[in-house]
Formats: sequence, C-alpha cells, structure tokens
Amino acid sequence: MTYVQRAADRFRGGDPAAGIETWHAFSFSGFYDPDNVRFGPLAACNEERLAGGAGFAEHPHRDVEIVTWVIEGELTHEDSTGQVVTVRPGDLQRLSAGSGVRHTERNAGSVPLRFVQMWLTPSEFGGEPSYEVVRGIADGTPYALRRAEAVLHVRRLRSGDRAALPDAPWLYAHVVRGAVRLAGEVLREGDAIRVPDAVGLTVEAIGSRAEVLAWEMHAEPRFG
Repeated sequence: MTYVQRAADRFRGGDPAAGIETWHAFSFSGFYDPDNVRFGPLAACNEERLAGGAGFAEHPHRDVEIVTWVIEGELTHEDSTGQVVTVRPGDLQRLSAGSGVRHTERNAGSVPLRFVQMWLTPSEFGGEPSYEVVRGIADGTPYALRRAEAVLHVRRLRSGDRAALPDAPWLYAHVVRGAVRLAGEVLREGDAIRVPDAVGLTVEAIGSRAEVLAWEMHAEPRFG
C-alpha cells in the first residue's frame, strides 16, 4: 500500500541545544515504531540541519551503505580510512561501512548546513569500507548503489515539467525542494512517499521548481 509521510509527521530528534536538528522518517536511535522500521533495504532517511560549528562526534558504523545529499551549506566528512572531504550542494557522498568504519560529520563553516542522509542495508555483509563523492550530479543521472541493489535518481523540475520514475519493487521518493504531484498525491518540501511494486509513475512539479530524490530498490532487506 502506498504511504505518504508528511514532513510534520517525522520523528523529531537531534540535539537542538548543540545546533543539531533532525527529522527521522523511520525508527532511529531512541525512537522505535515496530511498524516503521524500514522500506525495502532503506532503513533511514534523516533530514539534518547543523548550525555553524555543530556536528556529530566520531562514531562507528558497520554493514550499512550511507548516502548523503547536501542541500545547503557545506558538510565536512572525516573517517578512519583517512578521508577528509568537503561535500557541497548537488554533491552525493557514499560511505560503505563494510566490516567497520568510524567517521565524523560537521559544519565547519558559519553558514547553516542542511542535508538528507539515507541508510540502506547491503545485500552482503562485511568487506573493506569504501568512500566516494560524486560532484555536481546532473538531473536525471542515476547513481547505482550496487551493494544494496538500489539506484538513486535525482529529478529537478520546473513548473509543469513531468519526469518518469523507474519501476521497482520498492520506490521511495523524498521532496528536497518545492512541491510535486506523484501517485495522485501532492507532496511538499520534506514530504516522502513509499510505493511498493511501482509501475509507470511520473512526478510533476507544482510551482517554480522542485527537486526530488527517488530510490529504486530491488533487494530484500537483510538482517545481521
């Protein structure tokens, strides 16, 4: 069954006193809902806002694929593989935790930082951690997350524009900017939709411009 999650219905987390505001789409950290644990292999879709100088201290991950999309500001990433990278709007960051990795994420500047971070369960566990940043992904360019048998599609649309979305056993779309019409629903900034067994869907912009992240997912979720 198609499910729409409005931005206002997300679980509020983070640490506002430390300059960290977070909105969770799924069960996460201290919030647990047994009916909202994952959708296909997608286990987290967090919208994060970090004030200047705020960030997440070093912490570990394993057996998870972490994809980050910066909307505004700049994200500084450091990890135990030696990567020190600044990720900017329109860039896609992918961290494959493999058998284990530690990292930090912070807003090293003074401009507020806003990003979406998505976690997917890989089809195979273990292996060496790996990292990649793809700069300036163009509209319509798919990004294949092979370890999770998933593909991320970026759709940037102007008013009245319409674009096809892929058919997939699990299709998840998150509105980054603007408003769109999708599967008979009007979705606005921060809203998301989950469509099982998606076939023949299109997304249409409402208003001046819109940006949507859409996950095409094919793998059954695995549990460690």
